Amino acid sequence: MSDAIAAVSALAKLPDVPEAIADVRDACTALRWHPALRRRIPEASAESRVRGATASAALEGAQMSVTVVRDVFRGARQWPAQPDPVDQTVAAALRASAESEAVRTMVRSAPRQALARLHVAAMSQLLPGDQVGRPRQGDEDARELLELGPAPAAREANTRLTGVLHLLERSEDLPLLVVAAIVHAELVCARPFVRGNGIVARAFERSLVWGGGLDPTGVAVPEQAHHSLATDYQGGLAAYASGDPEGVRLWILHEATVLQRAAQAGVDVCDAVLAGRLTP
Repeated sequence: MSDAIAAVSALAKLPDVPEAIADVRDACTALRWHPALRRRIPEASAESRVRGATASAALEGAQMSVTVVRDVFRGARQWPAQPDPVDQTVAAALRASAESEAVRTMVRSAPRQALARLHVAAMSQLLPGDQVGRPRQGDEDARELLELGPAPAAREANTRLTGVLHLLERSEDLPLLVVAAIVHAELVCARPFVRGNGIVARAFERSLVWGGGLDPTGVAVPEQAHHSLATDYQGGLAAYASGDPEGVRLWILHEATVLQRAAQAGVDVCDAVLAGRLTP
């Protein structure tokens, strides 16, 4: 067993974490048996991605009506010819959310390619072509998420990214809650890309929870749960970034709360699909 796998296995046994793992599993199981998911999984999953993209963009400071985002997603509306920064950010989150469906089968078998595809989807219209779909190099910096402190140098960020990829490739027997928590926090704190790290981290989390089988229908809405707990989200990431073992435990427990809320948000999606009224 590698050091990384052993470390994550140990995290899964910390106080309150085993109970949190069980609670998340139960919440996702309850979602799976919602009556709407007997016949209407594609519709519910698409709506989840719309709501998730809207929430992910909001966490970046870009607020937009979910009705507008939904209309763009289904082709009933186009982005402006000259989009403003809010339009650009929401569009990036929506592209990443849409791509999460395609990469969900790759997050464990080919995680580097999955991350690259999500970054290309999100940032291809916002960054020079030679900075898209690859980690930072040389003296390239990431000037975002500065509330967590300066981004690590590119070399350190790449080392941490390699550790994340190694973990994902060997994570089949590990609790998905703990894996998702560590991967999400590492992508945000290490900031391996020049830009778009938060959007990509949340889209990857969606793909992992979906493709890893915790939410096999892709209807849970983790981004919405993060947004509903935005202050705790930032605080939990700061606790993780401190490197303190208790901070890591608290982040994992926060992630458990998020995924339980994500499952409930998925229930709300299913209820709306059955009722024929998608706007929350």
